[in-house]
Amino acid sequence: MIDIEVGRAEDFDEIGQLLGTAFHETPDPEVHEIERGVFEPDRSLLVRDEGRIVAHAAAFTRELAVPGASVPAAHVTMVSVAPTHRRRGLLTALMRRQLREIRDAGREPVAALWASEGRIYPRFGYGSAAPRLTLEADLTELRLPGPAPDEGRLRLARPDECQADLARLYERLRAERPGWSARDGRWWHYVLSDVAARRGGATERRVLLHDGPDGVDGYALYRTKEHWERSGPRGQVLVEEVVAATPEAYRAIWRLLFSLDLTRRLAYTRAAVDEPLLRLVDEPRALAGQLVDGLWVRVVDVPAALAARRYATAVDTVIEVTDGLLPENSGRWHLVGDGSGARCTGTDRPAELACDVRALGELYLGGTGLTALAAAGRVRELRPGALVAAGPGFGWHRAPVAMEIF
Repeated sequence: MIDIEVGRAEDFDEIGQLLGTAFHETPDPEVHEIERGVFEPDRSLLVRDEGRIVAHAAAFTRELAVPGASVPAAHVTMVSVAPTHRRRGLLTALMRRQLREIRDAGREPVAALWASEGRIYPRFGYGSAAPRLTLEADLTELRLPGPAPDEGRLRLARPDECQADLARLYERLRAERPGWSARDGRWWHYVLSDVAARRGGATERRVLLHDGPDGVDGYALYRTKEHWERSGPRGQVLVEEVVAATPEAYRAIWRLLFSLDLTRRLAYTRAAVDEPLLRLVDEPRALAGQLVDGLWVRVVDVPAALAARRYATAVDTVIEVTDGLLPENSGRWHLVGDGSGARCTGTDRPAELACDVRALGELYLGGTGLTALAAAGRVRELRPGALVAAGPGFGWHRAPVAMEIF
């Protein structure tokens, strides 16, 4: 038997020490205090051995943008096991308990996380739902289109001066991009906090704003990093976020980021698979894009989750789902939906498609093709033609991407 306790506010310091050990970091006091501001003790689960915390998992209470909607989603985080207590089933016990509590609470139909290693979480039903592109550009090899007439105005601002503008634009556009998490005041403080220990030798965070006819319609969060070689400057631009409501704002922001004096390289590690920048530069190969996993999603309540999102085309199918951890999800589910709404109910009708709950997680944000999963043997077609009929509906017009690591 593994005794799992609910965390308390006073456990946070010891939890931070455990995380530092597990992730090979020296805890920074300033970072630690910022993280304390978003910690939710009642969603913290821990295991003690002789009074010391040796395993931990937690979740944040936030909403997640999904195709056509925003749903409550448990943002799983701070998962770690002490090196002295590995291979004892502690992680498995914590994950099972956490999923059971999320399901029983009935508020969050899905959970989401960033995986330190991709092999860990599939066994708990998480599927890779929002891949991302990492870009490492050589700016000397790239050109962007020239400015258009009346393209608007760019200006630099301090994060504490423009948080309200950033929040308004981000929330306005969040509905259009599956994978973006809601940010209240606490989370904007967390995202914009700029601790020297986390700069990696780069500058403080800069905020670039684009003003259109109706005010701020684009922004970028970025840093720069000085570097010199015998041949001259080789500075780097480190882009964290680019959010733009119009093509004009998007082009203007990237044109400035590509042309900063004394810089020759640029890195952007959270680009979307359908990032417009790929269609703007004159030599996309020079962006050196690499596809990696980003956000992982676990469907906790199958009918509630499938009914909560929207579908690109009309869907009317019966899916047989298996779930070894949450047996309530196992069974046949009749899904009917389109771009205006959906419903999902249990049924005795013959199944047309079959998959495990992990595959549903991969499909959920619209970034994984149903037929691609079928080609890998992850989805089975039980009625000829069911894949062709249902496949387009599970997609979406924007690729999912996660804007932040939590």
